[in-house]
Amino acid sequence: MESRFTHLHLHTEYSLLDGMCALDRGEQHRSPLMELAREQGHVALAITDHGNLYGAVHFYKAARRHGIKPVLGCEIYLTPGDHRKRERELGGKQANHLVLLAENDRGFENLMKLVSKAHLDGFYYKPRIDRPLLAQHHEGLIGLSACLKGEIAEAFLAGLDDKARQLAGEYAEILGPDHFYLEVQDHGLDEQKPVNRKLVALARQLDLPLVATNDVHYLEAGHALPHEMLMCLQTQAKWRETDRMKYGSDQFYLKSEAEMRKLFAELPEAIENTWKIAERCNVELALGGQKNPHFPNYQCPESLTHKQYLTQIAAEGVRRLYGVEDLEHPQNSSEQAIAERFNHELGVIEKTGFLNYFLVVWDFIHAAKQMGIPVGPGRGSGAGSLIAYATGITGIDPLRYGLIFERFLNPERVSPPDFDIDFCQTRRGEVIEYVKRKYGADCVAQIVTYGTLGAKTLIRDIGRALEFPLPECDRLAKMIPEVAKTTLESARRDSVDFAQACRQNEFAREIMQYAPPLEDMPRQTGTHAAGVVIAERPLIDLIPLTKDKDGNVISQWESGPLEEAGLLKMDFLGLKTLTVVQEACENVKQTCGVALDPDRLPLDDPPTYEMLARGDTVGVFQVESEGMRDLLRQLQINRIEELIALIALYRPGPMAMIPKFIARKHGREPIEYPHPLLESILKETYGVMVYQEQVQQAAGLLAGFSMGQGDILRRAMGKKKPEEMDRQREAFISGCVRMKTCSRAKAGQIFDQIAEFASYGFNKSHSAAYGIVAYQTAYLKANHPVEFMAAMLSSEIGNTDKLPVLVAEAQKMGIQVLPPDVNESGLRFTPVKGAIRYGLAGVKGVGAGAVEALVKEREARGPFKGLVDFCERIQNSEVNRKTMEALVKCGAFDFTGLMRGRLFAGIESAMGYAAAVRRDRAAGQSSLFDLLGDEAAAGVVMADRDLPAAEPWPQKQMLAFEKELIGFYISGHPLLACAWTLEKYNQCDAAGFANLSERTRTRIGGLVVNAQKRFTKPRGNEAPRPMMSFRLETLEGAISAVAFPEAFHKYSILLQPEAAVMLCGCVRKDGNGSGNTLTVDEIYPIDEVPARFTTGLSLHVNAGTWTEERMRELKNLIRQHPGPTPVNICLLYPENAKVYLRASNQLTVRVSEALVKACEKIVDGTYISARREAGLCPPPESRWKRRNGNGG
Repeated sequence: MESRFTHLHLHTEYSLLDGMCALDRGEQHRSPLMELAREQGHVALAITDHGNLYGAVHFYKAARRHGIKPVLGCEIYLTPGDHRKRERELGGKQANHLVLLAENDRGFENLMKLVSKAHLDGFYYKPRIDRPLLAQHHEGLIGLSACLKGEIAEAFLAGLDDKARQLAGEYAEILGPDHFYLEVQDHGLDEQKPVNRKLVALARQLDLPLVATNDVHYLEAGHALPHEMLMCLQTQAKWRETDRMKYGSDQFYLKSEAEMRKLFAELPEAIENTWKIAERCNVELALGGQKNPHFPNYQCPESLTHKQYLTQIAAEGVRRLYGVEDLEHPQNSSEQAIAERFNHELGVIEKTGFLNYFLVVWDFIHAAKQMGIPVGPGRGSGAGSLIAYATGITGIDPLRYGLIFERFLNPERVSPPDFDIDFCQTRRGEVIEYVKRKYGADCVAQIVTYGTLGAKTLIRDIGRALEFPLPECDRLAKMIPEVAKTTLESARRDSVDFAQACRQNEFAREIMQYAPPLEDMPRQTGTHAAGVVIAERPLIDLIPLTKDKDGNVISQWESGPLEEAGLLKMDFLGLKTLTVVQEACENVKQTCGVALDPDRLPLDDPPTYEMLARGDTVGVFQVESEGMRDLLRQLQINRIEELIALIALYRPGPMAMIPKFIARKHGREPIEYPHPLLESILKETYGVMVYQEQVQQAAGLLAGFSMGQGDILRRAMGKKKPEEMDRQREAFISGCVRMKTCSRAKAGQIFDQIAEFASYGFNKSHSAAYGIVAYQTAYLKANHPVEFMAAMLSSEIGNTDKLPVLVAEAQKMGIQVLPPDVNESGLRFTPVKGAIRYGLAGVKGVGAGAVEALVKEREARGPFKGLVDFCERIQNSEVNRKTMEALVKCGAFDFTGLMRGRLFAGIESAMGYAAAVRRDRAAGQSSLFDLLGDEAAAGVVMADRDLPAAEPWPQKQMLAFEKELIGFYISGHPLLACAWTLEKYNQCDAAGFANLSERTRTRIGGLVVNAQKRFTKPRGNEAPRPMMSFRLETLEGAISAVAFPEAFHKYSILLQPEAAVMLCGCVRKDGNGSGNTLTVDEIYPIDEVPARFTTGLSLHVNAGTWTEERMRELKNLIRQHPGPTPVNICLLYPENAKVYLRASNQLTVRVSEALVKACEKIVDGTYISARREAGLCPPPESRWKRRNGNGG
């Protein structure tokens, strides 16, 4: 290696919210750090992120890709005391810095161990190690004394020169000869010069080498201010604060060799030592992926080999599922096909080295089923495997649904298989714990993820640091298009509003001074929703580890680097729907005595398809959105294959094919095939290519491709790389000519058609798995609606947004949801005599322990007779006064027949009496009544009728308590009095509102709840202005709404708690982009809505039965309701003839529910015309245009 200066102290973006040296950007995987390093002529470069190795693999690969030698290291935190003790040192110090560089592979293993132990055992504000730990794992490591926060520099700054000398000697002794360097830096900081002089002198005294570094945190000097902003985001400081953390100069950038030689002209050896160190550091990461697999070895019983045991399990499954008794001697062509598929798959699994993998997966799925944990049918391409189906790993019959094994495991292009397995969400952790017990907790870990500073997040975060008004930041962020991979630059190009804001808006201009260099920087770690790695030995020997916020051990590397390091990621997915299905089946067994197996449901059930065709699919997996419900109604679905296809089609891209699919099904459009041979493949989807598997099958039929070659073709078409596409095109055309299926020209035409589809084709295995789960939920809802809805409600306990929607759906289905009851309620929602009883776990203030105690007592000694009996039988330690109050308030003692107000007032008396009885019994006292038994004693001495009298609660207060404790109204609803108005004048309900696109204007009524008055930030000379955010409670659920200052000023008098109002406004995305919020422009009292929003009243009368008397009655009624709305009369004649009459100008009315219902008693039909526009006023000009002069 040539003699060049090498940066040995450098922080990449993985020094979270501190380093700004980006490693990987965009679809082309550009590395701004490596590009600049190569431009400057650097031949080697080190990574020394703060306390972690998060970016080690990314850095290593990027450096190699750019022809730069990677030096792997870390700036660790070292505490003078015991790293396991969670305490600060004297003077409040946490830890000092020390740079460690891996000299060889052994050194990198030790570095991983040190960093892992720092995170797992030594985390206290920072991940720390101590001297004994360093001494234990020092081999192969080179140490640098670090920056001013290094222990030696800190001692010099404190005037403790002797201590500094002692520390240097200790480090040199721990790390060994020629493995510890004194580090000199010069960033123009006043403190550095005297420290550097002392470090030079110390080096000569102790004969220690010097090394010159620049503490690189960003790429160029111009990034110093954005870096300061990054530090504000890290420390949550405000930009204006003078004492916020900052670096003190703009010199912490990637300097050239010339700049470094100039800085340290008097210390040439310190420069030379950088490349000498780099020359010594020769770590080779084994990134061969599955060439170097780390996977546990499954121990087979009875000395069987992996192949023998897998064959035994799978053959038994084939016997059970297909009735094939002997795979070696098939009895007919069907059994022959199964045997051939079985042997083919087994051969591929063996050849690719995944027999052990299949057994490990089978084992924990089998264990989960043995524990009664619901397991999904297996989403993803794994469902295409017959062996997986036969062993119970998946639950989809690949033969019935035409699924392809090579879509999962392709012998012609081996990549690790990936079973995506769904488990019951609440019990998923038990499966992971089983795996830990089986293979060792230190061999199993979940996987880290990184949240990044996306464009919207960055605008809001920087705006917060600059103390800009939150509504302004929110408005700017919403200008960023809701499109995946949108960047600030692409937003400026694609969004006219954002581009204009960047030119003209003062807030946007200032934010954009800092934002671009910070975009896409990692901001925090998280835990992968499903990913788990399992190794054959402790993971700390293989990868760096850390902990998540819940204390679980997770990897420091993401899925990609882990797989490259030879670790196989397993997805343990949590799916709430599986819990719903199991609980619904348990409910059916309890109510009907029927044991349902969700995997054995009839797939041709007429009530299920009738329900799907009606679009009554609230609560049905994957098909409950308004758009999907509409498609179900259009398609009139009547086969499971259509449900599977619809799930595959209902996505961006293939949605364009849905009208053709529906038209062909109903015969409105002829079914055509690109080639007659493709009919067998495309018949089930009406000639429309829907699945990726159809690409593979088409290539096989037309061009003679094997299924493996077809999978390579599918991948190439998906990626659209020109060179690969040209190769595949020629291979396909040549194959068609060779197979004599069509001419070259026709083959090219078919290839282009298939390629167009392949860009959006969906994995049929995945869609089939989801389709089966969707069918299971649909079957249960159609055939066992009470049991299913009880399970659905239980799954949403605590979710006050979703519960009201499900309660409304249950009521729409004619199912009554009953209030909690201590004699009927369990922990969860339960079906009771055709209704659903509310689960006590859903009552705020009632813990699971209290519910378990009362259920146990009820099952042991029968129902409770009343409040007093309950208090006597349940200990205060199990159900305290607060719990009693909650139970009474929510109606759990309504069975007594006493008003809740009286029961509530009697709690103290009942609990006091019960405590006295228990005290007397404990003391051994008795009375005449005791001889009669506890029941008689309780009945004679005190019963519910003896509770003190009290005023009954008003309906409003009773409902308010219900809302407080269970999240919604259950024995009534304040809006029921307004139901007619809401039905006639709402333009959407809560569920429909959630599906409206941004900027849609709409009208919706309900109750104002959770109102929060806020103020805008001061802007120039403008004082803060009041505004309000709140929730609007409707009969079907709740929506979010905000009244900005203009609307709040005009309508604040109406925004009172529990006020019934009609809101008119515009839909916008909420703060995190995950849901809709209504920006309110107009607000009206609900009782004024009919009068204000009715444009006409039309009264239909049958001409043959109309009399003068009825006309006089009608005129008198109209005169009693004077107002501005015109009245039209429609005379109905035989054969549907109609004559419309305009009533006299004097006969105009003020429309109200009372008027309409009175008219209905006189005439044959009453119809109102509601205003089509959302509000009464013209839509307000956008706030953006008002501020910036009509958008010009």
